[in-house]
Amino acid sequence: MQNQYNMPSFLYRNGLTLFFLFLFIITLVAQALTGWKENNQELQDIGGRPLALTQYLGSGHFISATFENFQSEFLQMGMYVLLTVGLRQVGSAESKSLDKAEEVDREPNPSPDAPWPVKKGGIWLKLYSHSLSLCFSLLFLISWALHLYGSWVDHNDQQVLMHKPQDSIMQFLGEPTFWFETFQNWQSEFISIVSIVFLTIYLRQKGSPESKPVDAPHMETGK
Repeated sequence: MQNQYNMPSFLYRNGLTLFFLFLFIITLVAQALTGWKENNQELQDIGGRPLALTQYLGSGHFISATFENFQSEFLQMGMYVLLTVGLRQVGSAESKSLDKAEEVDREPNPSPDAPWPVKKGGIWLKLYSHSLSLCFSLLFLISWALHLYGSWVDHNDQQVLMHKPQDSIMQFLGEPTFWFETFQNWQSEFISIVSIVFLTIYLRQKGSPESKPVDAPHMETGK
């Protein structure tokens, strides 16, 4: 057993997650504050009353803007996890080998240190074997629904201020606003995947697990 005095610190062991979680919180707060000011300006321009910050956080404007981004990120990660099971890109550090067996494809072994679903077997093992993609899929569906709800509420708030009839959620789905917001995010996620898959063929970052070794041949596939 590893000596507790030699155990790396909590920050060292969790630095990647904590760093990006910190950035997420900072940027979410910044989004809320700037979105609040922007939304209040838009409301005043069309004759509405400005909202308090606490009111804004429950508004369609904030919910839509937040989950519009969430859903595209979860879609990207979920599709990437699933499609890299079967699809290949010669030379990419992000691809499995074209001809060699991969460690991730081996059958699970119910060893003493294995996660409990592996030791349990049956349906629990089946679910656990696909739990990453299932989780991303669920997060995507929840975020997509919240984006739709927020965008619909914000749309109807503006309709009221402009003395126009409100739309049902099905009517709103037939209009281009929601789908424009959706597709402009999806296309950016797809091009970012193309970038990381293709650029890792020819470019390197020493020390990064997302890169091949600096001296690896361009057409060497995988890490």
